[in-house]
Amino acid sequence: MASSTIGASNVSITAAQLAQQPNWIVVDNHVLDIAKFASIHPGGAHVFANFRAGANDATAAFFALHTTDVLRKYIPRLRVGVLEGAQANDAPSSRDFVNPVGLAPSERPGYATSPYYNASHAAFRKVVRKFTQTEIRDEALANDVTGKAPSSEMFEKLGAHGYLALRLGPSPVLAAVYPGPLPGGIKPSEYDYFHELIVAEELATLGTPGYADGIGGGLSIGLPPVAMFGTDALRRKVLPEVLSGKKKICLAISEAGAGSDVANIGCKAELSEDGRHFVVTGAKKWITNGMFADYFTTAVRTSGPGMGGITLLLIERSEGVSTRLIKSMYSSSAGTAYVLFDHVRVPVENVLGKVGQGFKCIMFNFNHERWVMCATIVAYSRVLLDEAMRWAFVRKVFGKALIEQPVIREKLANMTSRIEAAHAWVESVTFQMCQDSKAKHLAGQIALLKAHCSEVMWKCVDDAQQVLGGRGITQSGMGAKVERIAAYAKLGAILGGSEEILRDLGVREMAKETSAVNANNRVSARM
Repeated sequence: MASSTIGASNVSITAAQLAQQPNWIVVDNHVLDIAKFASIHPGGAHVFANFRAGANDATAAFFALHTTDVLRKYIPRLRVGVLEGAQANDAPSSRDFVNPVGLAPSERPGYATSPYYNASHAAFRKVVRKFTQTEIRDEALANDVTGKAPSSEMFEKLGAHGYLALRLGPSPVLAAVYPGPLPGGIKPSEYDYFHELIVAEELATLGTPGYADGIGGGLSIGLPPVAMFGTDALRRKVLPEVLSGKKKICLAISEAGAGSDVANIGCKAELSEDGRHFVVTGAKKWITNGMFADYFTTAVRTSGPGMGGITLLLIERSEGVSTRLIKSMYSSSAGTAYVLFDHVRVPVENVLGKVGQGFKCIMFNFNHERWVMCATIVAYSRVLLDEAMRWAFVRKVFGKALIEQPVIREKLANMTSRIEAAHAWVESVTFQMCQDSKAKHLAGQIALLKAHCSEVMWKCVDDAQQVLGGRGITQSGMGAKVERIAAYAKLGAILGGSEEILRDLGVREMAKETSAVNANNRVSARM
């Protein structure tokens, strides 16, 4: 029987019909016609020789080399029917691998309910997960590979469904500018840092760091200063534009000569003769989302050296503003840019906070920025563990699955231990933020946490790539997520403050806290 007479449907295919077709194979009860596809298969036509072994049942051979994502992708094009007497779905489930350690502890079957989460968090995660997998996933996978920026349609979709508002984080301003409800029916006043933690975790499951940063990385660090320190008029104009997805924003702090040393920035802003504008001249470097941003929350120098001379300005893309793509280790979907300000006139009303107090505004924002990075980095590390575990169950070496090899189990044990410890610390800090996000002790804790999390991810990348071998360093196929996260790992150790700077900051903050406590004890003893 010719394949053209059957068509891509649920037609029942008998064993006799299957035996007559040398170009038909069976994968999970789906009967696929590979006649045309074999010649363009990345592995070459000879790969299908193994697939046709065993009465054309290629299930075992297929899943030794592919994930269910590949099967989902090609079913609409290649399926001619379903094996007689069997069930097969367009979204196959029989080979979907459920890995408990790939889930956050609060989700795992049989685990006690975490005191950090309530029913709203569970319902929220379901909604966010569904949206991420059905509305974001396809563009994320495509654009992260090509380096293409997230589409305007995607931004407006995210805005319309409230997902851009989620990236702003819990804020007293959120309810005023976004009456809601937020995804999952959450009221803006009920949205907390554990909800935001869930957003970071679900987005990370896509394994597309560049694209994930592209659809809100700039917003999550560039919009909060506007929300907290902008004038009422500025907030009324900018926040609705950005949260709807019609405009985009980024944070422009780093320069070629000023990274972690924020107080050393040189981009200048001079007051015009009429006193109505600041004229900005200078450049910013490594600015996430800078390539497609409409607004730049920018640190400028308005007076002498040091932190006292810094002011935070909101600069709109206009005459004199130009951007150039910086290609880094991870995907250009993030829109990382070199931003040049050439005598750009900025209304004095665009000052965020007060002139000369920009450093305080920047420091206020750092805790949230670094905490988001911690949540994201640990979530990516868990994806690495999930991918390594999946491969360990599928791959056979020397006649045994990798999971049966002690050396592989040791790597998985090391990954699990690091991730669970880091995740517990993230949740502990998240709980503290829910109680008081402005607490003085948080700066040091979050600094140390961020340094620890990036180190954990770096070690997990190494273990995951060793488990997956060549696939772990290949941009396509079963190791694609691992390769993409590996490309991001070193960025995680640098952006938001390098590990060395953050460890030093953390200990200095601990020393201040210790001195303060002991000073109070001495005062109490004298009373």
